Amino acid sequence: MAQSRTKRTPESLTWYAVAAARFLLGFVFLWTFFDKLFGLHYGTSSSAAWIHGGSPTRSYLAAVHGPFAGLFHAMAGQTWVDWLFMIGIAGIGLALVLGIAVRIAVVSGTLLLLLMWAASLPIRSNPFVDEHVLYIALLWIIFFGYRHQVLSFGAWWRGGPARFRWLW
Repeated sequence: MAQSRTKRTPESLTWYAVAAARFLLGFVFLWTFFDKLFGLHYGTSSSAAWIHGGSPTRSYLAAVHGPFAGLFHAMAGQTWVDWLFMIGIAGIGLALVLGIAVRIAVVSGTLLLLLMWAASLPIRSNPFVDEHVLYIALLWIIFFGYRHQVLSFGAWWRGGPARFRWLW
């Protein structure tokens, strides 16, 4: 039986776990994008799909009852908000799944998730922590592990033209 050429250490296995988390979190963002775009009947009905004239942000932002309700109600269903949201979740999802432009994905994902967290206040099940806070923590774990990134196109991306390296 042939032995593997690379020795698997607990540290290297940790980076594979971070890569799996990066991929899965990217899939969460991409799934949200496709569900809002096509109305796949998970979070969005077909009649409310963006391609059928629905707004990806209206129902969520219009239902806000917390301290920032006025701000979010004013943004609900605005065309520019819909476009920013859809471009944002698609870009964040693609970046995390492919392992490229991860820095930008972490920063923009953190901003998006903070806004979604603020829209969900007050949280009924916990005074502070919900899935948005957990996703933010996971994004920053991915961010600080970028030098050890495995299962991604990150190394290829960083090896490209110098003018694109800031996008990593």
